[in-house]
Amino acid sequence: MRREKSTPRSGWEQKIESQGLAFHRTSHPEHLTRPYWDESVHYTFSMDEVLAIEADVETLHQMCLEAVEHVITTQRYADFGIPGWVAPSIEASWRRRDPHLFGRFDLRYDGSGPAKLLEYNADTPTSLVETSIIQWYWKEDVYPDDDQWNSLHERLVDGWKRIAARAPSGPMHFTWTNEDESGEEVMTIAYLQETAEQAGLDGISIAIEDIGWHYGLKRFLDMDERVINTICKLYPWEWVVDDLFGRNVIDALPTMSWVEPIWKMLLSNKALLAVLWEMHPNHPNLLPAYLRTPGPLLSYIQKPLLGREGASMQIVTPSGTQATHGQYGAEGFVYQEFWELPNFDGQRPVLGAWIVEDEAAGLGIRETTGLITDDTSSFVPHRIISSK
Repeated sequence: MRREKSTPRSGWEQKIESQGLAFHRTSHPEHLTRPYWDESVHYTFSMDEVLAIEADVETLHQMCLEAVEHVITTQRYADFGIPGWVAPSIEASWRRRDPHLFGRFDLRYDGSGPAKLLEYNADTPTSLVETSIIQWYWKEDVYPDDDQWNSLHERLVDGWKRIAARAPSGPMHFTWTNEDESGEEVMTIAYLQETAEQAGLDGISIAIEDIGWHYGLKRFLDMDERVINTICKLYPWEWVVDDLFGRNVIDALPTMSWVEPIWKMLLSNKALLAVLWEMHPNHPNLLPAYLRTPGPLLSYIQKPLLGREGASMQIVTPSGTQATHGQYGAEGFVYQEFWELPNFDGQRPVLGAWIVEDEAAGLGIRETTGLITDDTSSFVPHRIISSK
């Protein structure tokens, strides 16, 4: 694993915008001089490294599925801050094996050992467009003879085909929230809709604020008063159940199918980190993690169970503390052993390894100068060096 400099393509801004990264200006804080998409640098990997990380990701994913079964069997919903009235629907969804499509593991990796799990973005992961499409075209333009860990697009299309075989009749709806002013969510959901349509599904876009509830039918409707049978969302389940219509969502299950399914609430919650450590102590892909207390840890990072974008975190070490701003944490915290992200030329990368259904599918890299990867990070491409 190396960080290398490269020359940005002429007109790169127009290229990436035409390929779907229309939000690269609006999703990045204005005061930063470094762009969100930065192709002046990239990371290189050997095929052996990629195969090793891929194996780690699939191992972690299977461990996470085992953790879902454990949490449901032992009824540990309170540890996840999940309301009791939601729990039966999570269990029913899991027992039905409601299909899941995708997720993103955030990993610490420096090229010298097994990847370490930082968190699992299993419900509403972003950076999909830049990982699947934008960096692929960059590689094809700049390093056409090299490879890239990136089968996301093909696997998403295949995954939708399998979901379509089980989905209720009618078009699939794709939803985002108008509260996202950057445009990142609408472009990400539009890309998911594109992959579904390539799989033969009919797609309809709708903002979640425009979805209506029919009290007589006890079903959700779109703006044309069509019943919504299947919906793909970029709206976290914890927000869904906390919404005014959250109980209506529960009432409509399982008649209405969701991507991702409600059992993913157990994987998109950082309490998962502590459960995994309980189930697999000293596993090489895990960092020690505990609920409600740092336990024996002298250096740790305090993470809110439902935090996003690195907000409301605190790093505590014998030499001092540092924290990020945010309003998360009312639901509780997990305490994970703190390992500094590796330093490459003053930048600290986090590897975002994607899973589609149950298989590793691709890699995206975000980096920042700080110890916590937040909304100031930049996305940089990667390539696998040709063995020719």
